[in-house]
Parts: sequence; structure tokens; C-alpha cells
Amino acid sequence: MKLYDIIILATALSMDAFAVSVCKGLSVCKVKFRHMLICGIYFGFFQALMPTIGYFVGEGLGCYISTVSDFVAFALLALIGISMIRESFDTDNDESSDFGFKAMIILAIATSIDALAAGFTFSIKNASILLAAPIIGIITFTFSFIGVRIGNIFGCRYKSISERVGGIVLILMGIKILLEHFGII
Repeated sequence: MKLYDIIILATALSMDAFAVSVCKGLSVCKVKFRHMLICGIYFGFFQALMPTIGYFVGEGLGCYISTVSDFVAFALLALIGISMIRESFDTDNDESSDFGFKAMIILAIATSIDALAAGFTFSIKNASILLAAPIIGIITFTFSFIGVRIGNIFGCRYKSISERVGGIVLILMGIKILLEHFGII
């Protein structure tokens, strides 16, 4: 794989994390640097970690993991989406909990499952994971960091509505993953 192939793949892989970061930004009225940093670090780290795992797991287990990974991603995104919608009706929810360890780890795993599959591809093509993983992580970090701010710009005025929209977007992302899995789209 050439460098430009890796950059294009990294950009494509980072789009789920970017969309979720925008949703996270929608849910916070006063975005802080740490919110942006948290999303960037979690999503960037997991987007770099998962293809590395996929690379070393390799072809042998790839077909088994890929059969369930789409269902896991759907379930995680749907659960977080439903939670966001539910919390949008709660006027006393704590903004900082949106960026807590549990919520962020679940989202980071859900958005990086496709990167695990990309790792299988790197293994099959004998591509350098030592080059690809950091590039994927850095690009995802950047998109996620910026995504929180972009979401915040639009979300502050319409917090509860934007949280609902963000939740719906996450659910739709999960449904899209399932539809792709079944070859419908």
C-alpha cells in the first residue's frame, strides 16, 4: 500500500468517529478544550489500535470476527443513541458525564470496529502496520477534535433537540452498518 492509499483509508475510517464527535459537541453548551481532547484521544487511539489488532489476528480468525463485528457495532451505536435521546428529555443531566470513561470507551470501540477489518486487509496485503496505524490515529484524532467544536457551534442553541438528532444519527449509523452487512446498500 502506498502512503496516499493509507491516508485515504485513514480519512474514510475516521468519518464515523468524526460524526460521533459532532454529536458529542451537540450535547454540550460550553465546549472545553478537554472535551475536544478527550474525543480526539479516545477515537484516535482506538482507530490506531484496532487495525493493529486486526493485522496480528490476521486471516485465520478474520472471517469469524467479521461475521459478528457489524452486529456489535450496531448494538453499541443503537444503545448510545437511545441513551442520548433519553437524556435529551432530562433537564438535570450532567454535561461532563457525556465524556465519561464508560460512554467514551463504548463509542470508541463501536466506531473503530471497521478499522479492525482494515487491519485484516493490511495483513493480507503485507502492508506496514507500523506506518498505517499512527497515520490512522493522527487523522482520526484531528477529525474528532475538530468535530466536537463543529457540533458545539450548532448545538448550543438547540441542546435538547440536537441531542435527539445526535442520538438518531448514531442509531442510523448502526442501521447503515447492518444494511451494508446484509448487502442491501
